Amino acid sequence: MLDLLSYDCQLVGGICSDEFISLQADEFIRANATNKLTVIAEQIQHLQEQARKVLEDAHRDANLHHVACNIVKKPGNIYYLYKRESGQQYFSIISPKEWGTSCPHDFLGAYKLQHDLSWIPYEDIEKQDAKISMMDTLLSQSVALPPCTEPNFQGLTH
Repeated sequence: MLDLLSYDCQLVGGICSDEFISLQADEFIRANATNKLTVIAEQIQHLQEQARKVLEDAHRDANLHHVACNIVKKPGNIYYLYKRESGQQYFSIISPKEWGTSCPHDFLGAYKLQHDLSWIPYEDIEKQDAKISMMDTLLSQSVALPPCTEPNFQGLTH
């Protein structure tokens, strides 16, 4: 029968095996902590990028709301941004395509006014509408989410 209180320390490379295990454990703990901190650092960087994007979008939206417009802007509509020779920017409901070659001013871009009064650049409308449609689908499902202690991505992927 093995007497645990009086076992002899076996040497591994001149180091007692208990000491070797402790050193190995320290290395694994450090590597594990480093991996977790790396993931957190990447998440922080991602959050910083999202925060920067939110601030850029807010700045763009505020600027666009101060652009001259002789019509009542309604959410859901697309507005075309032009610049006069004087430098003044203005919104129109007439697209450059509708103007054809007689477009009187420089075309700067097109934006859709969202229901939250944010602006979506024309090239992002389809992507944004798809996101909103997916969220509407999730919100319209009458099924309550089951209590779950583990992550469940069911229904959130295509």
